[in-house]
Amino acid sequence: VRGFSVPLQRPADCGADRYFDSSRLACAPCGAHQRQSAGGSSCVCEPGYRMVSNNDGFSVSCEKCPENMSGVTQDGWNCIACPKGLTPNGNCKCPNNEILVERSMDGILLNEALCIHCNGSEQSFSASDASGSRCIRCEKTFIQVSKSCDCSNPNILTGGLCFLAQEGLPPKGVATVRFAQLGITLTSAWFLKNLQSSASACWLYSNLTACQALGNMCVMNMNSLSSSSTDACGLFQYIFVSTARVGIVHSIPYWRHNLPWLYYGDQPGLASQVLEKNNFPTTFSFKGTDKDVKLKFIAASFDAAGNFLKWQSLKGGILQLCPDTQTKLNAAYTFGTTYQQSCKISVSKILLDFANPVFYDLFLEYNGGNGQQHLWAVPVLNLNLQYNEKFVNQGSNMNNWLLTRRFFLVDALSGKENDLGKPPRVIRIASKITISIRLVPHTQRGTIYPPLITVAYTDLLIQNPETQSVTVSFSVSYEMNQSEAQIQTDIALGVLGGLAVLWSLLKTAGWKRRTGSSIIDLQTVFKFLLFYAGDLANVFFIITVGTGIYWLVFFKAQQFVSVLLPLPSQEEDFVTYIACAFSLKALQFLHLLVSQLAIDIFFIDWERPKGKVLKAVEGEGVIKSAAAPVSIWRTYFIANEWNEIQTVRKINPLFQVLAVLFFLEVVGFSNLALMDASSSLTRSSESYVAPWSRILRFGVSAALWIAIAILQVIFFAVFYERFVGDKISQFVDLCCVSNISVFLLSHNCFGHYIHGRSVHGHADTNMEEINMNLKREAENLCSQRGLLPNTDGQIFQISISRKMRLHYDWIHETLTRKRGPARLLDSSANTFEQSTRAYNAMNKFLSSFIDHGHKEMDYIVKDKLLLERILGMEFMEPIEKSIFYNDEGHSFSDVLYYGNETTLLIFDILFFSVVDLASQSFVLATILTYLQQEIFRFIRNTLGQKNLASKTLVDERFLI
Repeated sequence: VRGFSVPLQRPADCGADRYFDSSRLACAPCGAHQRQSAGGSSCVCEPGYRMVSNNDGFSVSCEKCPENMSGVTQDGWNCIACPKGLTPNGNCKCPNNEILVERSMDGILLNEALCIHCNGSEQSFSASDASGSRCIRCEKTFIQVSKSCDCSNPNILTGGLCFLAQEGLPPKGVATVRFAQLGITLTSAWFLKNLQSSASACWLYSNLTACQALGNMCVMNMNSLSSSSTDACGLFQYIFVSTARVGIVHSIPYWRHNLPWLYYGDQPGLASQVLEKNNFPTTFSFKGTDKDVKLKFIAASFDAAGNFLKWQSLKGGILQLCPDTQTKLNAAYTFGTTYQQSCKISVSKILLDFANPVFYDLFLEYNGGNGQQHLWAVPVLNLNLQYNEKFVNQGSNMNNWLLTRRFFLVDALSGKENDLGKPPRVIRIASKITISIRLVPHTQRGTIYPPLITVAYTDLLIQNPETQSVTVSFSVSYEMNQSEAQIQTDIALGVLGGLAVLWSLLKTAGWKRRTGSSIIDLQTVFKFLLFYAGDLANVFFIITVGTGIYWLVFFKAQQFVSVLLPLPSQEEDFVTYIACAFSLKALQFLHLLVSQLAIDIFFIDWERPKGKVLKAVEGEGVIKSAAAPVSIWRTYFIANEWNEIQTVRKINPLFQVLAVLFFLEVVGFSNLALMDASSSLTRSSESYVAPWSRILRFGVSAALWIAIAILQVIFFAVFYERFVGDKISQFVDLCCVSNISVFLLSHNCFGHYIHGRSVHGHADTNMEEINMNLKREAENLCSQRGLLPNTDGQIFQISISRKMRLHYDWIHETLTRKRGPARLLDSSANTFEQSTRAYNAMNKFLSSFIDHGHKEMDYIVKDKLLLERILGMEFMEPIEKSIFYNDEGHSFSDVLYYGNETTLLIFDILFFSVVDLASQSFVLATILTYLQQEIFRFIRNTLGQKNLASKTLVDERFLI
């Protein structure tokens, strides 16, 4: 690296006696009697020396001039006598209104330079030009006022123009520019030179260029008005008001003859009339032959001096300061495509590219219908405009706005103090430009209001242009009045929210009935709030999904434009609804998880001992006959199967998230979430990619989640569970083959019962007998499996009496050893023996209960009423007898993942959407969604296994 490094040197670093050698990129010394040239890249002779030879400034020879010819000619090659003195550079000088002559007409060098007076009298009217090298006709105002080229008292000379003192000139202008963001007011060299003369020429002579220049100076002052100031805008308003008699242009009252159109007027409410009273006289569509309509913006451009430059189409990025490809720049004007561009630009580049400001009057071109092209003036909302030193365009109430017409991109001219040849002290940059297209309400043919261009300027104090930078942005937004949609959303939210309250009250009433309590206490209120959280989450979910799919379908599928997407700022309520839905659904999910992990469950073993066996009595040394023990392995087997189905779902979660990601990212459904009119699933890499719509992202992803989930549920219900395997139904069959019933309580006095008592009397047998028993069942050679004779009903919802529950709890206390003082227990028995006796007692009690062995705790079997099924509650209270309700489905899956698929699916969708809206990444949302599914499945399996072991006395070591 050291061998290829060179020192950095600039022309400014070389000093007066050296020049910048561009071939060496370094400073080199000038020769004797030489100094650096004005550009710094060559050498010139010092004053009093003439050039003898010159090799393009790199090799110069100088020779001193004689005393009697001490001056040097303008070209530097000869010495000449200068009778009227020398300039600092050693050249001859002449007084004002005289020109310097160094050679005769045939080019022969004179010994003494001549200063020839320009004839300013009538017929000639000549004066020297700015360089003093020739005579030209003097400015016409001099001739009109004084009939000569001299503007002497009492005439007034200002800005190079001459005016009569009695002509009624406009007020004395204040040549200052206020940079409000910096709190700086500068006396502008440009204003000092041109403000008064432009105002006077515009006022007295209706000079078109002068009027345009005055208007430009007003625009450079941010169109700001003050009732007590005679700055550029004050002078413009003075002339505007005073020239009402000269007429207007194109029947527009704010556009006077000879004057530029700067304002729309300052009457209250005028802005709303300009923007909403008249519709733009053409329509737009997304489909058909007129699709991809381009907005034909065209601008009339002027320089700072007021000269008209040309008509310029905005295609090609005239207003876009950030560099990009032409295709992407032109995409800004495709109707319906929301466009956003933002970047940082170096101040040095801005000063280089925008040394001279260009001013624009923007129009939108359209076909008038008779073949004639027409222009619609586009109003400007200048956010920096001040009225009496107050910003008036900051709020959203357009009745307070003051609309203007002309704007610029960069002003590096008005911020120059004292000398126009020096760099500016302050520059003003259009850092944020937004073109807003608003749709007319209830239109069916794509009618829009006139566009509005909003400009925000940034004032920048120049310190080090090489290191300073400024962020600029350009955007095109499409919007419509969302108040009606918001009202409809609020109505839907209010109605559904009210229904959610009623539904939650019904759930709470059902829960109270199932817990066997009639007292409204704090726990009841808390339970109601939990139910309401879940139901309100469903309300928010329904509204957000409906909203997302509505905008997706109606925006992307419309031909003539009738709806436009909400702006990002208008999506905040929607995002809030999603956040509320997720938070409330997460609360419901946790409540569900806790409820499932606290159920009471017991496996009733109907198997009875077969015969007797001889058994040695410990401690007595004798052998007695005893009933043959019943194998526990069937209970362990059923417990393991129950443990496995705890987190079985109606869909495959892994396939679900992968399928959603596949359709979004591979097939390209994510492209439907872009804020453009295209409904294509593919995008060219060279084309502009519009920003994402959060509403469309949610709508597309939620629609895919729901569609794929529905297809999965149909597939598993119609095909997989019918022809491959239904784990829930298989569990019921397995209970019957194993001769084990399942008694579970999800509430204090409510639960489910799976009747698994074998019709063959026993199940603890060999393979041959099991196969024989199954064959007999298949050939209807034995009784049916149902709880009641000659029925197949094996699954019941049970509502048990209070007495039954108390007896169950009394036995269960001994089983768990978590309640009651230790002195009440048999101190001579160890924990295992005590639990074994409690298990046998519970098994005996529940089996005798099912066999109607307790007349004081008997039960009846009946069907649920239709309304009871719909409301999910029981009307009859089991006071004397418990009630077994026939269940034609598998309602016991309510205590499993399987029976709560809707809750789990909605939680997954909302989790996915929240992550995606926060990160704008479908991939990250997919990964995190699958991770949370696995984490909660692990928690549910682990804690559910512990609960199963503690409630059924199945050793956790046998649960695999």
